[in-house]
Amino acid sequence: MKFTYAQYEESAAYLRGQIGDFRPEVLMILGSGLGFLADELERPIRVPYGQIPHFKPSTAPGHKGQFVFGTLEGKPVAVMQGRMHFYEGYSLQEVTYAVRVVRLLGAEKLIVTNAAGCVNKDWTAGTLMLITDHIKLCLESPLRGENLPEFGPRFPDASTVYTPEYRGIARQAAQELGIPLKEGVYFYLPGPQYETPAEIRAVRALGADAVGMSTVPEAIVARHCGMKILGLSLLTNMAAGILDQPLSEQEVLDAAAAASRQFSQLVRRCLAQL
Repeated sequence: MKFTYAQYEESAAYLRGQIGDFRPEVLMILGSGLGFLADELERPIRVPYGQIPHFKPSTAPGHKGQFVFGTLEGKPVAVMQGRMHFYEGYSLQEVTYAVRVVRLLGAEKLIVTNAAGCVNKDWTAGTLMLITDHIKLCLESPLRGENLPEFGPRFPDASTVYTPEYRGIARQAAQELGIPLKEGVYFYLPGPQYETPAEIRAVRALGADAVGMSTVPEAIVARHCGMKILGLSLLTNMAAGILDQPLSEQEVLDAAAAASRQFSQLVRRCLAQL
């Protein structure tokens, strides 16, 4: 499904009616098991996705499916407590719809997080990874179809999708907090099935350190909109074939819960300095 600029405006107008004079500066998209951060906002305003014109519900486990608007670390933020995925049956335009809507509300910065599989054999489950770049070889682009020049150019540059300045902020924040932070490349695959061992060997050979089913579509659209982006992955499990054990959804959620304190500290410290 391809949306018109008028539809984005209609969704933004509805949200303005819910949040009044509040204007978010930062959009935060929180991944599987990481939505707890939205509960830490001051003076929160919650808006379920299902109430917003043209929005789709989030059906993924661990995703509440609502916006929470409020203040965190002194910054006005819009938090997506749950996101949409291609594997839920949505188009990439539907998956990324919220990014453009919040951009119309005034947000110029994006913090995007995810739970991902660890491809790098030198790392372990539970590692936090700063996304330096991504690889997307599958599917169409969320920018496919008629370009909407109100948001950005027909052929946006992708040399630095993840803002170098923000990566520097994350490195410094991790050092100050004493939190180990790896840096690496995120490989996007659509799911919902986990990858095969052969696919993971291919992903590793292509230069990826982590693999997951989200983040990249939203980052592409945010970059097209001119937003600055910080991406962080929690590597919740070793990818297929590295360990002699099956992968499970519960493993991802349990690992996310175990790392929640460090993750919260890092994201909040970064947010304060954006």
